[in-house]
Amino acid sequence: MNIHEFQAKALLKQFGIPVPEGYVAGSVAEAAAALQRLDAKKTVVKAQIHAGGRGRAGGIVISDTREAAEQAAGELLGKTLVTPQTGPAGQDVRRVLLEQGQQIAAEFYLAVTIDREKARLVMIGSHSGGMDIEEVALSHPEHIFKEEIDPVFGLQPFQARRLAWNMGLTKAAAASGAKLMQQLFQLFIESDCTIVEINPLAITDRGELLALDAKISFDDNALYRQPEIVLLKDIEAEDPKERVAAENGLSYIALDGNIGCMVNGAGLAMATMDLIKHYGGDPANFLDVGGDATAEKVSLAFRLILEDANVEGVFVNIFGGIMKCDVIAHGIAEAARLADINIPVVVRLEGTNQQEGRKLLAETGLNLVSVSTLSEGAEKIISLLK
Repeated sequence: MNIHEFQAKALLKQFGIPVPEGYVAGSVAEAAAALQRLDAKKTVVKAQIHAGGRGRAGGIVISDTREAAEQAAGELLGKTLVTPQTGPAGQDVRRVLLEQGQQIAAEFYLAVTIDREKARLVMIGSHSGGMDIEEVALSHPEHIFKEEIDPVFGLQPFQARRLAWNMGLTKAAAASGAKLMQQLFQLFIESDCTIVEINPLAITDRGELLALDAKISFDDNALYRQPEIVLLKDIEAEDPKERVAAENGLSYIALDGNIGCMVNGAGLAMATMDLIKHYGGDPANFLDVGGDATAEKVSLAFRLILEDANVEGVFVNIFGGIMKCDVIAHGIAEAARLADINIPVVVRLEGTNQQEGRKLLAETGLNLVSVSTLSEGAEKIISLLK
């Protein structure tokens, strides 16, 4: 689960991490009221969407007057912002954050996340803040510093001091930075985060540390014990198909490819996507219908795939165990009855009630291609599209 920048900064503030004074607005009138409260010589107007790269896309505007800031807010509100992380469809700006402008002496990068290869938490710091950290890591890996965090002992004071020093924080700023790192780690643990990122972490002309931008993502599997965090969820900012899937107990994640995938089991779904990529294709989604799906749920899953305008073909890959192949077939038949399917569909049904499932699909009259193995199915759907 992701949240907006203004929500992330509110959380940082709760844990004692300093952020600029700012107010969120959903209309020009609210922006005018916020600017009056802010009463700043320089104002930063920032589009609030669940994606990075806003600055390069024109989603962050620095204004020297209140009138200019109000105009910038009006131009951003309702705009569809396209960044490298939104994809070509972009995201609609429904809120802006108006913040007091700062005189910045230096910018840094700081984050806590999970190193999945080492199964450890890691705190990452760099003196190349305000830039895309991925580009910095590729072009100047020597600018990236990491501290692996023992899950039993947590972030140790000496690690925080060492990271602050490596980042180029000295004297008073190093002490403040080390304290801030401890606070950031506390936020990460107590809020069940998957990443907490401050970019940039700035030193102002007054020598103060300030989180100028923030990104926080949470572990969906831990939300049951974070009721206050759940309230921050912005339903309208999510992919509509992903929202419908979640409401109906389906695991669906939209991707950028053209081959829709419907699979039972997360591991098999990932293997299916891997093989599609291996044979030169591009999956359009991750979709796990689960082991207890009904025909109605399968029908909904199939329709979700077909609603994606990028989908040019579908690969149904079911290995029947608890999930019976005839149930899948019933669901596909129901979806076909409700939708006009005019794209290639490759189906692999193996396992419990596979013969019944294949017979049901044959009786639908649909132009389906039946295969026996996963590799055969991945190759077939790609060849049909070519």
